[in-house]
Amino acid sequence: MREPAFWYRPRSPKSHLLSPLGALYGAITARRMARSGFDAGIPVLCVGNYHVGGAGKTPTVLALTKLLRELGESPVVLSRGYGGRLRGPVMVDRMRHTATEVGDEPLMMVRDVPVAVARDRLDGVALAKSQGATVILMDDGFQNPNLLKDASLIVIDSERGLGNGRVFPAGPLRAPLKPQLSRTDALVLIGDGHAADDVASELAKRGKPVLRARLKPDAGSVARLQGKPVFAFAGIGDPERFFRTLRTGGIDVARTRPFADHHMFSRDELAALAADAKAGQLTLVTTEKDLARLRGIDGVPDGIVPFKVALEFDDPARLKQLISDHLYKARERRFSTR
Repeated sequence: MREPAFWYRPRSPKSHLLSPLGALYGAITARRMARSGFDAGIPVLCVGNYHVGGAGKTPTVLALTKLLRELGESPVVLSRGYGGRLRGPVMVDRMRHTATEVGDEPLMMVRDVPVAVARDRLDGVALAKSQGATVILMDDGFQNPNLLKDASLIVIDSERGLGNGRVFPAGPLRAPLKPQLSRTDALVLIGDGHAADDVASELAKRGKPVLRARLKPDAGSVARLQGKPVFAFAGIGDPERFFRTLRTGGIDVARTRPFADHHMFSRDELAALAADAKAGQLTLVTTEKDLARLRGIDGVPDGIVPFKVALEFDDPARLKQLISDHLYKARERRFSTR
């Protein structure tokens, strides 16, 4: 879906009219969140957000994958495969699956980490453990109570924040903020903005770690596009963040075109993008997640360049200690209850 603009305005008649629906939706979700979940038997780390739309969960999952391997762990990502038709459980195979089957994010992440897709997360746990997982990394699912989480890291884009702070459909929140804050173990703020400072301050008062991180362009991607005017397109939660990242990397962004999150491109749309790029002598560039979604589509134009980014934390040592502590406590708790 494309996020309504009024979600990010302080006052809106539409938001006011939808508030009763938001209150009902929020009450139901908050009640669900209070339920006890199934214990996977191994540590479960959840990377989620308070609101619908993009915030940077996928780069965070990949950064945690790298850190966990440094700690000697064998992580497996658990995803519901949003946008894919397979219910699973299934281990994603980049050579066999397409985004229409397993979703774009799993298809992108599987290059770096094993990914289990399952609509029923409990089935996904069993599959992940059969693959030798020592830790399960949940990509999203913070509001879902079915699986016990040993730690929940919440990601917020510091430039956008939480919009008007109201619950869907009146605003972008998936549940009222208070019960979400109480279940947060750490906050990851991406970027240099201040739109989420109030949330960060509240969590800091509760003794919860607040970590800062930034999306850093890959040097190879920058070198490939340096000096070339580009036509950037993206169908992610926040296309403007991608366009800003390109400009921050020194790329000459001549044209942009945003699409809705998880947009499935048609052949006609791709042909139009290619024609416009050719007419303006521009290089087509998109995100890795969008490129994953193009696999398996007939007639994909040649020369689309993926722009790779990675999440870098301001204090990686603090993050490493945080994750180590949660893994130790998770295993200690399970050992003590045997």
